[in-house]
Amino acid sequence: MSDAPLILGVSGLRGIVGESLTPEVAVRYAGAFGTWLQEKIKDRQPYVLVAQDGRAGGEAVYTAVISGLLATGCRVRRLSTAMTPTVGMQCDFVRADAAMITTASHNPQEWNGVKMLVREASWADPDADGRGIVDQTESDACAPGIAMASEIIDRFQSGRIAWWGGADCNESTVDDDVEDPHCLRVLDASGAAMGADDGQFWEWFGERLSPRIVVDSVNASGGWPARVFFEDTPCQLISLHGEGSGIFPHTPEPTKDNLSGEGGLCDAVPGLKADVGFAQDPDADRLAIVDELGNYIGEEYTLVLCAAALMEGRTARGASESGNGRPVFVVNLSTSRMIDDVAAHYGAEVVRTAVGEANVVERMKALTAAGRDVVMGGEGNGGVIWAEVTYVRDSLSAMALTLSLMARTGKSVSELVKMVDAMGPGRAGYSIIKKKAALSSKADAVPVVEHLAAVFGGDSEARVDTQDGVRVDWDARGVWAHVRASNTEPIMRVIVEAPTGAMAEETAAMVEARIAEIRS
Repeated sequence: MSDAPLILGVSGLRGIVGESLTPEVAVRYAGAFGTWLQEKIKDRQPYVLVAQDGRAGGEAVYTAVISGLLATGCRVRRLSTAMTPTVGMQCDFVRADAAMITTASHNPQEWNGVKMLVREASWADPDADGRGIVDQTESDACAPGIAMASEIIDRFQSGRIAWWGGADCNESTVDDDVEDPHCLRVLDASGAAMGADDGQFWEWFGERLSPRIVVDSVNASGGWPARVFFEDTPCQLISLHGEGSGIFPHTPEPTKDNLSGEGGLCDAVPGLKADVGFAQDPDADRLAIVDELGNYIGEEYTLVLCAAALMEGRTARGASESGNGRPVFVVNLSTSRMIDDVAAHYGAEVVRTAVGEANVVERMKALTAAGRDVVMGGEGNGGVIWAEVTYVRDSLSAMALTLSLMARTGKSVSELVKMVDAMGPGRAGYSIIKKKAALSSKADAVPVVEHLAAVFGGDSEARVDTQDGVRVDWDARGVWAHVRASNTEPIMRVIVEAPTGAMAEETAAMVEARIAEIRS
């Protein structure tokens, strides 16, 4: 039996194709999800959208997922290759009950997996059959929370799947033209946020900026939607690795190392005299940015530039604080403190959650239901969650908002970075160190976390948060550290941030020394 990992968690399922992830595993996982949906939706057969991120070889897992859903009585609409946020928006648009996307997100070529989205708004509605298109979409589809994900995992692992008889199974339908509704919704939301007349975003934008843009889509799901989004606009799009072949030209996670190779995005932007470079991951829910000089600015800046864009738009429109308190941004514990500094600059506040898109969305929805003014959510990995479009991390929304900020301020990307850096504790930027340590299981991280929480809990200058692993903030120095087991890889993550590289290195060494105490 292969010792390759099969990772199950709030982010779905991931494994190495042909080893830990086989068509049989995918069928059972989809069957477990389909059976679980049948129990949640009692009066009719669930309607489920299925898509893939376009990676080469993904068809085997994609068709296995469709088979598992059909064989448990679900009605399936196949979207072929589509961005994960596009699927989320489409769920709302056609009133589907759920979706499954075959993707391993940023993992390398040999990996694949399955993400799930649920749309509870339709579950109690016997008329929400997935065939009608709503006139005005309200965002609801999102990744299942921890409780739901745990129920699905338990059903998969225990084999409690209710397979239907052959004559009772449905036939799937096809809808492979889903980019336009997503693009239009981003443009409508962006126009409204920027105060454009009648929501005419590109007209407002073109009066201020006509940039040259390079987009690296790693030959996966984001390539075609980016072309649709920027077609006939003031922007000149140069598509890099947008052919959709499914063969990744580099390791697909949009990090500095992966974008800095010869001919990569960091070379292409200054070489083509472009104003900005955008890098998507395979399912296009994350976005990294390269400035006009070819500098990789880091995924953390994606979130804060978008936050600043929305707050600048509010200021320009004369929007004031609501009666329900200050505007709120919701982010996870691993996200840079620069979001706190940017929020404070605009009179907003930050609420933090455990790591995982589902946890961020769950808190966003809860705060919104309580009447709070939730502006946006997201994660420091380049994931922007803008509920005006979808409760799914969305690279198209992130591109639109980043460009909006450039147009609003007249600043280049490098100048916007300096603007954000000047808001920090040292007024000169942020230094982030991210390290990984191998784990044979998530349980191995528990004693490490408990030890660190006890050690730093006795530090009068430290603020300790144990929602997810342990995060320690030394607010007076502008320093923090977060140690936790990954949801998507068999590793423990150690993240440290400080105003200077020397302070970050010193803190990281201190944290690693404390970890060594429990491991020795």
